[in-house]
Amino acid sequence: MEQEHLKLVDPEVYGSLQKEKQRERGKIVLIASENYVSKAVLEAQGSIFTNKYAEGYPGRRYYGGCEYADQVETLAVKRAQELFGAEHVNVQPHSGSQANMAVYFSFLKPGDTILGMSLNQGGHLSHGSSVNFSGLLFKSISYGVDRDTGYIDYDGVRRIALEHNPQMIVAGASAYSRILDFKAFSDIAKEVGAFFMADIAHIAGLIAAGLHPSPIPFADFITTTTHKTLRGPRGGMIMCKTEHGKAIDKMIFPGIQGGPLVHVIAAKAVALKEALGRDFTTYQEQVLKNAKRLAQELIKKGFKIISGGTDNHLMLVDLSDSHITGKEAEEALDSAGITVNKNAIPYDSRPPAITSGIRLGTPCVTTRGMGEEEMAEIADIIEKVLKNCKNANEMNQLTHRVKTLCEHFPIY
Repeated sequence: MEQEHLKLVDPEVYGSLQKEKQRERGKIVLIASENYVSKAVLEAQGSIFTNKYAEGYPGRRYYGGCEYADQVETLAVKRAQELFGAEHVNVQPHSGSQANMAVYFSFLKPGDTILGMSLNQGGHLSHGSSVNFSGLLFKSISYGVDRDTGYIDYDGVRRIALEHNPQMIVAGASAYSRILDFKAFSDIAKEVGAFFMADIAHIAGLIAAGLHPSPIPFADFITTTTHKTLRGPRGGMIMCKTEHGKAIDKMIFPGIQGGPLVHVIAAKAVALKEALGRDFTTYQEQVLKNAKRLAQELIKKGFKIISGGTDNHLMLVDLSDSHITGKEAEEALDSAGITVNKNAIPYDSRPPAITSGIRLGTPCVTTRGMGEEEMAEIADIIEKVLKNCKNANEMNQLTHRVKTLCEHFPIY
């Protein structure tokens, strides 16, 4: 995609785009919520479908000329149903947060209680954070992880649920590296008469490949993003039982959204087709192998990983006993060409803008074709950067090692 017209019409935006391309090509990206889409997904999202308004649903639009928009949305829905075994699917949410909003607004009233994972222990803003709509409009109660093990305390979740009688229990996380027990959450929800929503945004690709238990048999609603491990465009999706489908669809449109983004839905359809292939399963298997190897190598080098390792694509590195904060670690690694994000650890004593940890994930490096040997190399570079970030000569050598890795495993 040469963007010849963009270069002519808007050289400033073109320049930023070219710099971003070089950044993605020239840095090792370990942000757990990011990935590289295929060229086919890029082409679909950057397509002529961006011109089309298509309020409503296939066969029931409020605009004319939607016959081809209907085709791509129907394909996306059918492919998601096949991939996940879902009864009803809505592919119109613009993001994971809007997918969550639609579920809440469909079945809760303002002031009802949501029980979700605490943001500072691995949860997400839209699971009841006080600075998010989910905490502003609803009463928010949180569960977390055991201080010693780093695992979710399901007995603790049950005690909190019995005490507060939430109307919605949410399972899902943005910085939790262990298997989620969806049946346990479902049993607790049934015991207190609550709806159960599983937010699988981070692990959707693993679930699709059969490498993480699916919430489909247990949850009333499943929300997800379509990027991250699913390796599609940035967007959201809702899956649910047939009996809830009408209410969900009505809340997405006309409830909280107007016209769907047909070009993004087309890209979702492409990504879902890719996810149905054997190569996608092989890719997800390597994501897990790479994450386990990266965690093991870091542990060997003396780093503390929350919960002692990982069962999925990410890990949370605890730097609280070191000389460096999460913010400083993020900046030091970026200067050497490794992109990570600072992240609060459970029971963190530092503020969210500083943090005592960093979150690492392997979707991007696996998409580039890197394997377990490269994870060992990356772990070694991370250790040396964090120990020698003020040594210019050492940092130059480490930056060269990063550059060499990127050149050996190119993207686009």
